[in-house]
Amino acid sequence: MRKLTLLAIVGLLAQLVDGSLGMAYGVTTTSLLLLIGTNPAAASATVHLAEIGTTLASGASHWRFGNVDWGVVVRIGVPGAVGAFLGATALSSLDTATAKPVMSLILVTLGVYILVRFTVRGLRTDRLGQPLRARFLGPLGLFAGFVDATGGGGWGPVGTPALLASGRIEPRKTIGSIDTSEFLVSVAASIGFLLALGSQGIDFAWVVALLLGGLVAAPIAAWIVRHLPPRVLGSAVGGLIILTNVRTLLGSSWVNAGDTTKGIVYVAIAAAWAGAIAWSVSEHRSDAALSPVAERDEESLTPDPV
Repeated sequence: MRKLTLLAIVGLLAQLVDGSLGMAYGVTTTSLLLLIGTNPAAASATVHLAEIGTTLASGASHWRFGNVDWGVVVRIGVPGAVGAFLGATALSSLDTATAKPVMSLILVTLGVYILVRFTVRGLRTDRLGQPLRARFLGPLGLFAGFVDATGGGGWGPVGTPALLASGRIEPRKTIGSIDTSEFLVSVAASIGFLLALGSQGIDFAWVVALLLGGLVAAPIAAWIVRHLPPRVLGSAVGGLIILTNVRTLLGSSWVNAGDTTKGIVYVAIAAAWAGAIAWSVSEHRSDAALSPVAERDEESLTPDPV
């Protein structure tokens, strides 16, 4: 019962982050399941089964608050579902000893990308309103769906920064559209895992616990997406993903690091993580302080009506 309660809390917190940032439910919950010794394919299957419910609730909540671009949902979600099915099949064919460090390496890579992307560059807004082409969304969806299934998460970490980096869709609609299209990805990945694995290694009580936590958080996250600074949250989530999965890599047969090495690596990551969050907070405050000035300057250049 204690483990189920913990999983529900993790599901709640992960969905709060995912619903407000457009990423991290899968990578956060999968990282925890790997940490407690779950088979990689079973961990990803468990998370994707839970995500069928959480993404449906999240999508409905984002739609309710006007955070969804349905054209983007369809053009990225359908190829994403294809990629997720292929990724689930690929992961299911790997043995546990190989799959666990492979998955952790994918998650570390995603974590580094999130941390650097949001800490260094923040959000781009100079191209808002320009159309997103299918030739961009299709391959992006296919790749993000494949990474999502093989890494236990990755739809948001790949898709959300890519759409934000394009600068063509406002952040709240990027997050809402990615969260909504993830429903298609979760269904396809779950079908792939169930066909390849059956129910082997999947604890459906864990699925329900993660689902319940996510269902509670989904409408809250959709409401607060307008108020939380994505830059700071991105730095925080990226560091958490890196720290969690580096621990798995250092203990794997690939590395098999000693306690001293592990300690040095953990301290270095923690220091870099703290510095990244501090920088993001500072930059967010600077941007917030400059915004009223920019607005006043724009108003001063606007001629008075005759």
